[in-house]
Amino acid sequence: MTVTKLRPTFTFDQERLDALQTIAPEAFADGQINWDVLKEALGEHLEEEGAAAEHFGLTWPGKRAARRLASQPSAGTLLPAPGEGVNEATTRNIFIEGDNLEVLKLLQKSYAGRVKMIYIDPPYNTGQDFVYHDDFRQPLEEYLRLTGQMDEAGLVLTTNTKADGRFHSSWLSMMYPRLRLARSLLSADGVVFVSIDDNEIHNLRQLMNEVFGEEHFVDCIVWKKRYGGGAKEKYLVTVHEYVLFYARDIDNLDPLFVPQTEQSIERYYKLRDENYDKRGPYRTHPLEATKSMGDRRNLVFPIVAPDGSEIMPRRQWLWSRERVREALERGEIAFLKDKDGRWAVHTKQYLRDEDGNIRQSKAFSLIDDIYTQHGTNEVISLFGDAQVFAFPKPSEFVKRLLDLGTLLSGDDIVLDFFAGSCATAQAVVELNRSDGGNRRFIMVQLPEPTPPDSQARRAGFSTIAEVGKERIRRIIKRMQGEQQEKLIPDRETPEDLGFRVLKLGRSHFKAWQDYTGGDVAELETLFDRFESPLAEGSTPDDLLVEVMLLQGFPLDSTVTPMPEYQHNRVLRVASDLVAHQLYVCLDERLHPATADTLALGAEDVFVCLDSALDEETKLRLQDGRHVMVI
Repeated sequence: MTVTKLRPTFTFDQERLDALQTIAPEAFADGQINWDVLKEALGEHLEEEGAAAEHFGLTWPGKRAARRLASQPSAGTLLPAPGEGVNEATTRNIFIEGDNLEVLKLLQKSYAGRVKMIYIDPPYNTGQDFVYHDDFRQPLEEYLRLTGQMDEAGLVLTTNTKADGRFHSSWLSMMYPRLRLARSLLSADGVVFVSIDDNEIHNLRQLMNEVFGEEHFVDCIVWKKRYGGGAKEKYLVTVHEYVLFYARDIDNLDPLFVPQTEQSIERYYKLRDENYDKRGPYRTHPLEATKSMGDRRNLVFPIVAPDGSEIMPRRQWLWSRERVREALERGEIAFLKDKDGRWAVHTKQYLRDEDGNIRQSKAFSLIDDIYTQHGTNEVISLFGDAQVFAFPKPSEFVKRLLDLGTLLSGDDIVLDFFAGSCATAQAVVELNRSDGGNRRFIMVQLPEPTPPDSQARRAGFSTIAEVGKERIRRIIKRMQGEQQEKLIPDRETPEDLGFRVLKLGRSHFKAWQDYTGGDVAELETLFDRFESPLAEGSTPDDLLVEVMLLQGFPLDSTVTPMPEYQHNRVLRVASDLVAHQLYVCLDERLHPATADTLALGAEDVFVCLDSALDEETKLRLQDGRHVMVI
């Protein structure tokens, strides 16, 4: 039997330290780094003394503290909030209420490398919006205090006015640790989109170059967000914002195609021929090569026109002689006459390929047909009042990004940790319905209080998080009431119209809560000093989520009671993202019969309370099974 202590020791930098130790094991001794040995191992790759001051990059007051903040482990956990979601027993969609910095830390082990797409719409730092106030010493304690979970104080966020000497620095210090943590969650082929305007676009671009790597920059999408107005503008009428688009690893990013819009199809695909029944309408493109193509003499040859004459290219054709011959046989070449009566050869681009699938197209780096008013109209249609949430991103806008960032055939996870009114959640469930996809979302939103005199407060929403949850509920209710013919027929998996709610709270482990010193060795021994390492009032259901996160199981894992164990409540946790299974029993005493009949796979893990095992029960478990105790 392998028995180990279950301790919340995972940190953001552990993955990097493990990788470094694999590369340079000689630089590690007793878990510590020998810097002199590491410098010798780095050799010529080590920066010269004094060179760091000349290093190109973005720096600001507070950057070092912000970097440390990303590496500091969370002292929190996520607590289930049953009854606040919809179809909670079957859904894989998640809404998390809490400070996104702490939440991102808690997701590191369970979701590292598993998120396909991140979209965030953070505060733009206009001088009027809010900037999260991060305490660089005890971030969770600060969050609990400000949200009233520790005393009577209400949540107070700070406006970052331009009169502040650290106007840009404060915003960058807020964004930096969150982006660093977010990057580690992306899959190898994952992508991230960040909305921003001119206030911080240049700083954000440099910040993301540092975090994601400049070589992984894909594009800067320009969004024309409005089509009119401007009477109050002093100079130019600003009608655009941006979306910075980066890949986790651009070498793993496949060519991007998006579905054709109905407007595009009607505008461009107007011609018909004998292939119409199978291939649909077509559009034409000149077969003549442009000057940008290098000279290739084998692409210069005559093509016979309908009247028997031969057509020679001015420079050369795009296709080879053999490919032209095959296209002529299939009727995929069009002969048109120019204004001077001369023949011109064109290729036919059909709407459908030979298998009958509608052709996709390349996306532009400009979105100019979706406006902020569309987002406002969505809020009105759901809540009856535009002021419940001001300036929401339109869900159709997010769908355009989902078309770029997710796969139709995959069970892609979409994360938005500045969720706001949850337009991203709406975009995910509606796009799944329209194209049969199985995307699932994780929304994270701070319980930021709505202003006391706001329409949202008058409508009964005390926080922005409450607005977001209610939006998802109403979207699901509306979709459930729609006609069944709108559903994609023959879906491989049932449509997921639901979500679960979890809330950020304090860890159930006493060592996280009670120790405030700086001695890591002493922190490790605290687990052994307590009769029970768990805080008073910890319930098995609440503790189960924390165990799942520490063991690397995602929040949408399937939890199944095991009735065959009659003397104990044993739960089996399984996920398609984890190769092994997790068995959890949090009863005060593990019955000998349970120990005798516990059937685990070679890699499976059994978690129970240390106090639940007496010496006899431990002996019964000595058969190579992996047991972790709390």
